[in-house]
Amino acid sequence: MEERLYNFGMIGLGTMGRNFLLNMADHGFAVAGFDLDASKCTLLESTATKNTIAKGFQELVAMIASLEKPRKIMMLVPAGNPVDQVISNLLPLIETGDIIIDGGNSHYTDTLRRIQSLEAKGIHFMGVGISGGEEGARYGPSIMPGGDEAAWKMVQPLLEAVSAKVNGDPCVAYMGKNAAGHYVKMVHNGIEYAIMQMISEVYDFLKKKVGLDNTEMSNIFQQWDSGEMKSFLLEITADIFQVKDTETSHFLVDMVLDQAGSKGTGKWTSQDAMDLPVSIPSIDVAVAMRDLSDVKEERMQAAKLYPRKGRKISSQKEAMIRDTQNALYFSLVLAYTQGLSMLYKASSVLQMNIPLDDVVKIWRGGCIIRSNFLDIFYTIYKSRKGNISNILLDKAIAKRLKKQVPGTRRFLRTALQAGISTSGISSAINYFDAFTQEKMPVNLIQAQRDYFGAHTYLRNDKSGIYHSEWKPLSTPGIHE
Repeated sequence: MEERLYNFGMIGLGTMGRNFLLNMADHGFAVAGFDLDASKCTLLESTATKNTIAKGFQELVAMIASLEKPRKIMMLVPAGNPVDQVISNLLPLIETGDIIIDGGNSHYTDTLRRIQSLEAKGIHFMGVGISGGEEGARYGPSIMPGGDEAAWKMVQPLLEAVSAKVNGDPCVAYMGKNAAGHYVKMVHNGIEYAIMQMISEVYDFLKKKVGLDNTEMSNIFQQWDSGEMKSFLLEITADIFQVKDTETSHFLVDMVLDQAGSKGTGKWTSQDAMDLPVSIPSIDVAVAMRDLSDVKEERMQAAKLYPRKGRKISSQKEAMIRDTQNALYFSLVLAYTQGLSMLYKASSVLQMNIPLDDVVKIWRGGCIIRSNFLDIFYTIYKSRKGNISNILLDKAIAKRLKKQVPGTRRFLRTALQAGISTSGISSAINYFDAFTQEKMPVNLIQAQRDYFGAHTYLRNDKSGIYHSEWKPLSTPGIHE
């Protein structure tokens, strides 16, 4: 066995791990992968491009010994205990200065704990978010590394080589201190949840109210994807509507059960937003709707108890489609807005120093939420050096959104009257309406809190903290 032959090692040769290594091998790096499953090791070697170097190992000791120093080892294993188990197995085999990379969807608090533990042992540990799915891993994902900056500089040439490229720029950049890489990926996934929810609501409306069939919807989504809203998720949605089921005469999408799974990153985003705190209602709703989809039997019972007769529109179809487009445009911008506002606040509260201009820059290619909107956001963040707390405060965004608001309201009014659930898009307009009004009605909430709990309040005419006796003594009958 040749020592220090391989530039990079991978633990876990599932589809993502294998494809990432094959991508790296295509860019001239010698790579090694470990998996207990011999067939996965064989598949890595047999699918490698001719004249590239990719070797599969069934023995971890042998793979570690084959890596050049300092060793660069990535894990692509399920989050949680499997990551800790891999680290435990690695520690007796590696030495000071080696780099361990967690490329999975670990919760950032676990990543922070591992960084601190391994730093004391002289081992570099990085939490790295990777987005793009199987195809992205093979041909160019968006990569979000954070944490150990010294380790980042050592792996930077490798990750830049294999990442997606937009106008020649690699879709990878240092995301900040501590567990910033996994934090940015978590929020990325939260935005992804919201966008997918909003697209599903548009699909439901076009099907039930406008009466479009799958072919018509595919055409509509292709049209939208060819314009300002161009994005990966719109592109694949148009594709989905075209696929026929091989077992029936129906379209495949109509045969898919209406229960949406999740791996927890959306839930983590909602939970951590509440801890900061920061408002991300569209992401919260998207998580809630996936949870609601899981109670299929209860929903079937409820549908019988509360029947509704949907009536498809017979006129103004084109106008309704335009309103639907406006609503989707508006709500997609709001989904990004909420996620980016969360990153802005987390950057300071959690002391991660997240560069928002680089975040939107590397999301432009390779990742699941890539879209033309990110080019707009990148221009804004770059000009402001990331110093804008909420994208809605930018004049260029305001000019664009104002055009979409009337159509969004008409869409929601029609959907509400038709009994079609549009919780994601509704949450977007409600967030917008609250954020863009100078005075919210929560002065009443604070008065109620002071009434029953003496929680005090601030005044809008002078400084200080106040408590009042709110019960009107002259009003008979109250609380008797």
